[in-house]
Parts: sequence; C-alpha cells; structure tokens
Amino acid sequence: MAELIALTEVRKVYNGERAHAALDGVSIGIAAGEVTAIMGPSGSGKSTLLNVIGGLDRPTKGTIVVDGVDLGRLSEAGLARFRRARVGIIFQFFNLLNNLTALDNVTIPAQLAGMKPGQARRRALDLLERLGIAPLRDQYPARMSGGERQRVAIARALINNPVLLLADEPTGALDSHSGDQVMAILGDLNRTGQTLVLVTHDERLARSSATRVVRLVDGAVADQRGDGSRSLVQLQ
Repeated sequence: MAELIALTEVRKVYNGERAHAALDGVSIGIAAGEVTAIMGPSGSGKSTLLNVIGGLDRPTKGTIVVDGVDLGRLSEAGLARFRRARVGIIFQFFNLLNNLTALDNVTIPAQLAGMKPGQARRRALDLLERLGIAPLRDQYPARMSGGERQRVAIARALINNPVLLLADEPTGALDSHSGDQVMAILGDLNRTGQTLVLVTHDERLARSSATRVVRLVDGAVADQRGDGSRSLVQLQ
C-alpha cells in the first residue's frame, strides 16, 4: 500500500531548546488504509504526535508529509485549508458546541470548507443515518449519552470525506459498551479504506484494533510492531 503519512526526524520542543522535547527524533511511515495505535505513558508525546500529523501544531525540526503534502511548506491559512479538506479529528471529550443541534454540529466543517448549505445538510443527514443516530438530529449534546455524542463527533469528522481520521482517546470518556460500539463504527470505516491513527491507553483496544502499534517513551519511538496487513474489522 502507498504511504500516506511520513515523518522524518520530527522534533517538537516547547518553551525553547532547553526545555524537555515533547517529540525527539520521531520517524515513522503509515500506509493508506492502516489503523495505527499510538501508545505510551502520560507525557510521552502521544497527543503532540497526533497534533503535528494533523497540522494542528508545527514541529520544531523535521518534516511531515501527509497525502503528498509537506506540511512545513504551508502557511497557517494553508494548514487550515488542508485540515478541512483532508483530516477528520475525533476528540476524547467530543468538543461539540452545546448550543447547536447534532445536525448543525456536523454541518459546520462542511460549510467552512465551502460546501453549499443544502449539500452539507444532505451529507450530514446521511452520516447520522449511517451511524444510527438520525432521530437525534435536532437534539442538543446535553441531552445525549456519551456514546451518542461521540457518534455525532465521528459524523462531524467525516463530513468532508477526509483521507485521514485522527482519534485522541476516542473511547476514553465512554463506558465499555459505548466504547465497543464506537470502535465497531471505526472498524466499519476502516473496512471501506479509511486510514485511522488513534491515541489510546487501552492495551486491549490496541491489540484488537490496530494493524500497527507505535510506542512512545519520552518523546521517542521505543517500539513499532505490525505490518499493516490486517484490518481493524478482521481483528475484532
């Protein structure tokens, strides 16, 4: 499979070069269609790695190429356009706007990307239907369960047909039943070819879902295992 993500000697230092490096010489390649789990203790750089892959943060040194685009060559506006067009992000605590309905939460990224309102609404309704929460389209997040809110967040992440889906502890705020449901949804997406990079503390989740596991310690890659040849659905 073609390589979708390539990181070369990526280093990220906050508060100057004398500070502790959040990422220290990370080099990894991720093929299209893989499910890659990023693991490691708290403070090991997992979320920072996810952020630089998604163009939410810039590395201090090194190069990051995603879907053929060198992120270091993009302006801030260019990075924003890149994220809207090619990257979907699922957050642990959903990050939904509480004053908007499920449908409106999902359509916002599409409208920001320039999709016509009618098209955005139709696409959002289709995603809510696929994820089994179409009846909740007019509900506000406060009236939903954690699993329902995460499904809305997944729909929002998918609205612009991203080539890459990033998930930061996608089941961390859920009970085990809701977490299993969310992972089944992500498994269905992977079966259709969706590339997924997820940060997780859950060893069981990583073993059962990932085609590759990357372990970070003190900002460096301590171990990589997996050949990318199996899908998340096959492992469930």
